[in-house]
Amino acid sequence: MQTIWSALFARRFEREAPKFRRERWTSPDADFIDVDFSVNAPALPRSTLLVLFHGLEGSSGSHYAQALADYAQAQGCAFAVPHFRGCSGELNLAPRAYHSGDHEEIGWILQRFRKQHAGPIVAMGVSLGGNALLRWAQESGSEAGKVVCAVASVSAPVDLAASGWAIGLGFNRLVYTRMFLNSMRPKALKKLHQHPGLFNRQAMLAARDLYEFDNVFTAPLHGFKNTDDYWLRASSKPSLRQIQIPALVVNALNDPFVPASCLPQQSEVGRHVTLWQPAHGGHVGFARGPFPGHLRAIPESAGAWLLQHAGAIHG
Repeated sequence: MQTIWSALFARRFEREAPKFRRERWTSPDADFIDVDFSVNAPALPRSTLLVLFHGLEGSSGSHYAQALADYAQAQGCAFAVPHFRGCSGELNLAPRAYHSGDHEEIGWILQRFRKQHAGPIVAMGVSLGGNALLRWAQESGSEAGKVVCAVASVSAPVDLAASGWAIGLGFNRLVYTRMFLNSMRPKALKKLHQHPGLFNRQAMLAARDLYEFDNVFTAPLHGFKNTDDYWLRASSKPSLRQIQIPALVVNALNDPFVPASCLPQQSEVGRHVTLWQPAHGGHVGFARGPFPGHLRAIPESAGAWLLQHAGAIHG
């Protein structure tokens, strides 16, 4: 209920609805991504830029993106949402999509922001985007600090195998698995039309959970042997000790997609990583306050933590 209510009914913003202007960036492999910049927030040359990497099938229209855009405006920060390939409303060109360990994609996007923005940069990733952001921080090591001041993940599936099995059981399978597949299957078919022979059409249509879908589509398109190889190599939990910049990892203990039993403990992470594991919040939920609730909890906690490391706010 905390997951669903937050997405459908809780208040996303206190002021006017966030508005965005879109830029199309050409990727290193001659594909493209679309980046939405808030026009509500100031675009001063040396203001802090808050970058949000969205979750599976998310966008700048997602509830958490709208809430964070509102927070950025209140704090006087620039705000941007780069869309993973195929998530901006237009199918990308290359024979690939995006995945939970897409750290190379995160890398070139952040490098592009660094080249064109003079002020501090901080980054937050939500769910899939959070895991991918942590993977980038791990792979980049000490070089990450030349690009961003700090990173934060919210509801990231840090153990992809545990999350993959959790979403394939019971209520999750009936509701969330069906919702995601109903969004991803049509995109996969369009991708097959673009690139005939890219994968087995019948096997993809026969997939009844994310494990089977990833086995046919996500894993082979992105260089993994199969789902097991993908979930193992793309998970951020095993390498949290490698992160060399301030990193906040937020996971609610009642997240239906990320079992509490798989979450890292402080003894398993490096000194740069801070874990915050509240009892409640669901998956990217965290609604607070009187009915119908508001979504300021994550922006005012994880967002404020990021901005403190950028020197944008004090306290």
